[in-house]
Amino acid sequence: MMEFWTSMASIMGIFAFSQTLLHTVFPPELRFASIKLLNKIFNWFSSYCYFDITEIDGVNTNELYNAVQLYLSSSASITGTRLSLTRALNSTSFTFGLSNNDCIIDTFNGVTAWWEHFVTQRQSQTFSWRPLPDEKRGFTLKIEKKNKNMILSSYLDFIMDKANEIRRKNQDRLLYTNSRGGSLDSRGNPWESVPFKHPSTFDTLAMDPVKKLELMADLKDFADGQLFYQKTGRAWKRGYLLYGPPGTGKSSMIAAMANYLGYDIYDLELTEVNTNSELRKLLMKTTSKSIIVIEDIDCSISLNNRKKSGARSGGHYDSSPNDRMRIGSISPMGEEHGANSITLSGLLNFTDGLWSCCGSERIFVFTTNHIEKLDPALLRCGRMDMHIFMSFCSYQALLILFKNYLGFEKHELEAELLKEFESVIDKAQMTPADISEVLIKNRRDKHKAVLELLGALKSRAMKNSMIVIQDVEEQEKRALEMTTTEEEEEEEEEENCNDALLEACSNQEKMN
Repeated sequence: MMEFWTSMASIMGIFAFSQTLLHTVFPPELRFASIKLLNKIFNWFSSYCYFDITEIDGVNTNELYNAVQLYLSSSASITGTRLSLTRALNSTSFTFGLSNNDCIIDTFNGVTAWWEHFVTQRQSQTFSWRPLPDEKRGFTLKIEKKNKNMILSSYLDFIMDKANEIRRKNQDRLLYTNSRGGSLDSRGNPWESVPFKHPSTFDTLAMDPVKKLELMADLKDFADGQLFYQKTGRAWKRGYLLYGPPGTGKSSMIAAMANYLGYDIYDLELTEVNTNSELRKLLMKTTSKSIIVIEDIDCSISLNNRKKSGARSGGHYDSSPNDRMRIGSISPMGEEHGANSITLSGLLNFTDGLWSCCGSERIFVFTTNHIEKLDPALLRCGRMDMHIFMSFCSYQALLILFKNYLGFEKHELEAELLKEFESVIDKAQMTPADISEVLIKNRRDKHKAVLELLGALKSRAMKNSMIVIQDVEEQEKRALEMTTTEEEEEEEEEENCNDALLEACSNQEKMN
C-alpha cells in the first residue's frame, strides 16, 4: 500500500513539473492559438455544426430562446428523465421543459436535431443599471452540416410559429376596451383588458347549420391563408357585418368566432375616440390574431346613408367620404357640449386603408340592427367582406336550443310536438334570446318548458297574424280612401269644367 502512494506521489510530481515546463515553453497566447487551430481541424473533419441560442442577447431577452423553450416543452420525443414544470400568467395549463444540462432529440421533415439546455454560472458583475441573471442559460443546437440550409431557412421559422400557437392555446384570451377619453396606462397602452371567459361556441350557437358551416369554413380559410394573401397582394384581414333584430345572437357569434380561432377581442367604443389620429393609434396598438369589434355601429355614431339623406333633401347629396360624424351630449338648447368628431373617411381608412395593414391576421366585425341606416361605402367588399343576417329563431336553431338548455335530442321529442313547432316557429318570429328565457325559467321541469314554449310560440304567431290582418285592413282602407278622394276630385274637376264651359257660352251669347 505504501508503494502505491509513493508511486502516485511520483506521478503527481512529474505531472506538476511537466505542467510548469509547458507553461514556460508555451505561453498562453501560443496555447490559445494551438487550441483554436485544433478546433478548426476538428470542425473541418466533423460532420456536425453547432448553434448557441442564449437567453440574453446583450441586454435584451432573446425571443428565439423563449420560443425554443416553449416548443420543446410540447415535443413528444423527449428523452430526458428530468423535466421542469411551469405555468405562465393567464395560462390554462401546465407546460414542461428541459432541466439544467438535459438533452432532447427532435425531428423535422426527416432531419434529426439535437438540443441541449446548458446552465452556467455567470462571473461576478460590476455595477450595472440593468444587472444580468446570476446564471447564463441557453440552448445548443446540433445538426448535420448537410442539413444546415434547411434548418436555418425552415426549422427555426417553424419553431417560432409553433411556439406562438402553443402560447395562444395555453393562454387565456383577453377582452380589450379602449380607455375613457383616450387616456394611456402606465405602459402607454390605450387599451384595458380583462380575461375573456365567454363560453359561446359554434356548437352551442343557435343559428342555421348551413350558414354556420359556411362561416366556419370561411374563418378556417382566413386563418390558414397567409400564403394566399401574400400571393394575391392583399392585406391579411377580413371584415364581417352581423345584422338583424336585437336578441338574435350577434354578440354570441363574435364570442364563438374568438373561441374558434383562439383570437383576442378588441371592443372599440367609438364614443371615446376623439379624432381620426386617435383612431389610427388605437389600431396600431392592437395585436395580430385579433378581432376588432364595433357593436351597434348605427347607434354609437351618426353614420347615416348619404344617398337617403340626399334624397330627403331634394335628390342632391355630398358624395364625399369626409362627411362629419358627430358624437357627444346634446344640451336642451340643441348645442353639443364636449362633442367628439371623427370622419367617415377616417373610419373607412381604419378598416380598409393603409393603416389597416400595420398588422396581420386581423378580423373586423361590425354589428347593427338597421343595415339600411349605414352608408354603402362602409358595406362594400374589402371592408365588410361577408354580410351575415342573424334572423329570428328557425326550426333548426330551436333544436339546438333544446339540446343546450334541456338536453333533449331531436329523437327524444314526440313527433307531433316537433311538427307543431316546425309549423309555428317561422310565424312566431321569436328571437333565440326570447326562446332561451322561456327554457331557462322552466329548466327544472323539461316537459313543462317544452309545452310552455309551444304555447308562447302559438300566442306570438297569433298576435303576428292579427297585426298582419290589421295592416292589410289599414292598407285597404287607405287605398279605398285614396280612391274615393280621387273620384271626388275627378267629379269636382268635371263640375268645374262644366261651369267654365257654361260661363264661356254665356259670355259668347252676350257678346253676340
